[in-house]
Amino acid sequence: MISYQARLNTRAKYLLGLALLMLATIACAAFSLTGNDGFDLARQEIMLRNIGHQILLHSGDSTSRVLPVKKIAENEYQLRFENEFTFQSDSLVQIIRRSLAKNNLAHNYIVNVLNCSDNGVIFGYAISSNKKDNIVPCSGRKQPKSCYLIDIKFQGNSISTSQKGYLIGGIPLLAFIGLIVSRSVKPRKKTLPEPVDVTDGKLKIGKILFDPQTRQLIAGEATADLTVKENKVLLILAQSPNIIVERSRLQKEIWEDEGVIVGRSLDVFISKLRKKLEYDSSIKLINIHGKGYKLQVGDGQDQGENVNS
Repeated sequence: MISYQARLNTRAKYLLGLALLMLATIACAAFSLTGNDGFDLARQEIMLRNIGHQILLHSGDSTSRVLPVKKIAENEYQLRFENEFTFQSDSLVQIIRRSLAKNNLAHNYIVNVLNCSDNGVIFGYAISSNKKDNIVPCSGRKQPKSCYLIDIKFQGNSISTSQKGYLIGGIPLLAFIGLIVSRSVKPRKKTLPEPVDVTDGKLKIGKILFDPQTRQLIAGEATADLTVKENKVLLILAQSPNIIVERSRLQKEIWEDEGVIVGRSLDVFISKLRKKLEYDSSIKLINIHGKGYKLQVGDGQDQGENVNS
């Protein structure tokens, strides 16, 4: 029979798997939008071509063309020009900064101006969201008229605004599933039978009356006598029905006066008590492996325990 704890663990794993599946579904839904990002990409390319247009205007060229933007890597683009031009390094930095700021991209990027002939870097700089980390060398210098390529590389950030909306919108759903999981795995309070009844010093265990004074078990017309140690063992267990009593406690309280504890002695007395409690089948003396013993009365078994009768 599958234990209660095992059923809890199975249910928890199922719900956790469901939560992960939902998370994966939300993430896939969000990132599948990359296939519909053609509009955003086209708009970004137009913005980059406008940067090239502004650079040409600043150099005094209002007629030559800015060639189509070339995507050379993820988040990296290259501006190409029809004719040669000249530029002032400070002005180029400001033109690109203003244009990217309008499109909320002026955070982290690197710009390199390359010579068309050998792709050598003529001028380059790095901009960070923390201005202290900006690197802009060779400022204030005017570059000679030549054929140039301008590479602009943005810091990787593949989550768009719409994707963030999907992911953030999925948080309440995941929180709800997490709440269900937490409630399902939270141990339920055990509903144990009422403590053993005590009448005139006698303890009623199920249908058996236990009299510690006379060391007797009474079940109807039948009576069973207990030895001194059997009586002590049963009294300790009967005072804590359906609760595990540690083996070390039983040994200490029963044999401490004798100075020597024989390991198997307790098992022998437990075995004898089991036979004397057979008058009521609802009473069981259970060995909880590695822990101790429990006097189980009625339906008081703790599910998931490793028990040996």
